[in-house]
Amino acid sequence: MIQRSELPLFFTGFLATLSGVGLARFAYTALMPQMVLAGWFTGEQVAYLGAANLLGYLIGALAAAPLADRLGAVRVLVLCWAAVALSFMGCSFAQPMPVFFVWRLISGMAGATLMVLGPSIATAATPLARRAALGPLMFCGIGVGALLSATLVPSLALQSLGAVWWGLALVCVAALWGGWRCARLLPAPAPIAVTPQALASALPAPALWTLPVVLVLLAYVTDGFGFVPHTVFWVDYLARELHLGASYASTQWAIFGLGAVAGPLCASLCATRWGWWRTTAGAYALKAAAIGLPLVWADFAGHAVSGFVVGALSPGMAAITSGYVMQLLGPAQHKKMWGYATAAFALLQATAGYFMAYLYASTGSYHSLFIWGCAALSLGMVLIVFSKQKAASTTV
Repeated sequence: MIQRSELPLFFTGFLATLSGVGLARFAYTALMPQMVLAGWFTGEQVAYLGAANLLGYLIGALAAAPLADRLGAVRVLVLCWAAVALSFMGCSFAQPMPVFFVWRLISGMAGATLMVLGPSIATAATPLARRAALGPLMFCGIGVGALLSATLVPSLALQSLGAVWWGLALVCVAALWGGWRCARLLPAPAPIAVTPQALASALPAPALWTLPVVLVLLAYVTDGFGFVPHTVFWVDYLARELHLGASYASTQWAIFGLGAVAGPLCASLCATRWGWWRTTAGAYALKAAAIGLPLVWADFAGHAVSGFVVGALSPGMAAITSGYVMQLLGPAQHKKMWGYATAAFALLQATAGYFMAYLYASTGSYHSLFIWGCAALSLGMVLIVFSKQKAASTTV
């Protein structure tokens, strides 16, 4: 249960994830078929524009920490909330593809910065005893954003595409106002008590590049590649390629959002019950199966199961993999390695976006994208399994 005094902590992280990925990326996923039907862009063009956000995410993930050091984290958060809202306003009318590309790139850069900084500064200010409870809740903003886009897009699209983009911009302006008010109230980072455990952490840290850690890092990279079909192309695949219509696709996107809300909560429960290695290996296996599921179970139930599981394991996988890395390395080395992991994830995510957009442009079908995604996560599962077997801490 969130206490009243913890509301600024929660809402700072929640509104950052809501805007940074829930809207800045996932709203576009819901809009792709609408833009094709309105004649703004072709199917190939909307696929490449979807990848533009992923390229921006890579840039933002790398720039977030230096910007925060230079300008202050709260100021950077406010600027990025404003940039996401501005990018939505810029997308509110038909324009040449290169101009639209710039707006989507900006949304990706600002969204990644919100994702990196918002939960980070909120968690740092949270007392240690409450971090496990509050931290996962902050990432529920991703799923809430997907749910908002699933409801806002179909209703506002009845007016015009411009109305959709302006509606999303107003939501981001509201998030800016609320997030700024909450971020100003954050206390100083919670002090670390001097305990035997804390003294132990002052001992020499374990080697950073052990074989198990490298295998987990490579597995996390496969997730960055493999989840792109659902997070970028899912709605367009259902609405246009399978000819199921915008209403059906929006319903399935809402189910994806419900999964994304539940995922961070389930991740901590599973890790507590089964341990980090079993939870991580199981998560990669389950996500691989869910990504490939639409190819063999192509009715409403199959699409719903696939969307819900991939939705749950989109924010959930980061929490699970991060926890496993923490177990392998300890807190002293975790921050550095997780920075490398985030950058590598963003790089492969952007690469996958353009690779899969090229595949779609070449074949005219999204079918092969789900095969690639399933194969990538299957490889990730194998790497996680071997990370346990090779836990003799061989240094690379």
